[in-house]
Amino acid sequence: MAHRLRPVGREFASVAPVRLVFEREVSAPPPAVFDALARDVTGWTAWFRAVALARPLDGGAGREIRLVGAARFRETILAAEEPDVYAYRVDVTNVPGARAMAEEWRLRPAGTGTRVRWTMAVDGVTPFRLAMKAARPALAAGFRDAMTSLDRRLAE
Repeated sequence: MAHRLRPVGREFASVAPVRLVFEREVSAPPPAVFDALARDVTGWTAWFRAVALARPLDGGAGREIRLVGAARFRETILAAEEPDVYAYRVDVTNVPGARAMAEEWRLRPAGTGTRVRWTMAVDGVTPFRLAMKAARPALAAGFRDAMTSLDRRLAE
């Protein structure tokens, strides 16, 4: 059953009770990575294996995301500052126990490529927070795989 989450702003990525932060370098320059994140929303399914459906909503002000395994999210874009930051919050989800969620992607030059930092910021009931912390290794592996796939896709 879908439920509405507490609306949060960009600062939530820095102050959330649970923050999961992952970093990886890709060979594509920041503008290309930003385009893949912010402009080619439907393309996420081609490089982020956990994403089963991704589509822009409200003229690009929001997104609908469905993950493999049935988790669903309706999101609002909080920042799309090319080529440095792409951030969004979850407004509605079917994930039980979540109270607030946001993600931030920070991109910075690394030689001729990009250093990608993904922050997943969450709050929820205690079992949800504990489950998110326990999921860190799986999320890290999924992020590494996604960045490898994105790197290959952007090199084509």
